[in-house]
Amino acid sequence: MSQAFVRENDEMSLQEVPPSPIALQLYLTRENNGVRVYEKHLVKDSENNREVHVMSNGLSYAKDENSKWYVI
Repeated sequence: MSQAFVRENDEMSLQEVPPSPIALQLYLTRENNGVRVYEKHLVKDSENNREVHVMSNGLSYAKDENSKWYVI
């Protein structure tokens, strides 16, 4: 069987998503049953010196010191 096909059990976790905002949008859209999730705006968190991506799904995401996504 070709590995080009992804089985449903081989789901990716948020921490495995590449650190680009586009990759985050694609991941969130896939997790949202194909309903498009987009970035509403970008906020600079001065306390942690990180960019916070406010998404249309109602959640905000940032990257940790290892460039892994997490929900704020």
